Amino acid sequence: MLRTSPLWKILPLCLLAHASLALAQQAAPSAAPPKLERIEEGSDQPITVTPPRSTGGSKVTEKKEGGKVTEVQVKAGPSTYTMKPHSPAGNAQAGDATAGTLRAPQWKVMEFDLSRKKKTDKEDVPEAAPVPPPPPPKPAK
Repeated sequence: MLRTSPLWKILPLCLLAHASLALAQQAAPSAAPPKLERIEEGSDQPITVTPPRSTGGSKVTEKKEGGKVTEVQVKAGPSTYTMKPHSPAGNAQAGDATAGTLRAPQWKVMEFDLSRKKKTDKEDVPEAAPVPPPPPPKPAK
């Protein structure tokens, strides 16, 4: 008697399941249009539009050369960042690895004022009131 693998018995079952899935996908959609619900014009809640706050809003400054945007500086709250377009070097074609259109924003982390006059030591330390001397020691008994 020949030994057969149990896979040969399961294979036809898998093929039939695959064929039934393919037939189920080929079902034609119905010719009738979908049923639509009527929506009333008035809604329960009115829409409220609030303008952006001038103090907390963002400020966008664009720099252009020849009608093309070369730099966009955005100040949103305490943070400031700059976006610049990516102009690939050489003759990079669209879709090339070196011709990506995205460029990371440049964040302003800290700024230093190097032209500021340095404070002297006398200006840094405020004048304090003189400290009174400690009380005299008690006599020994």
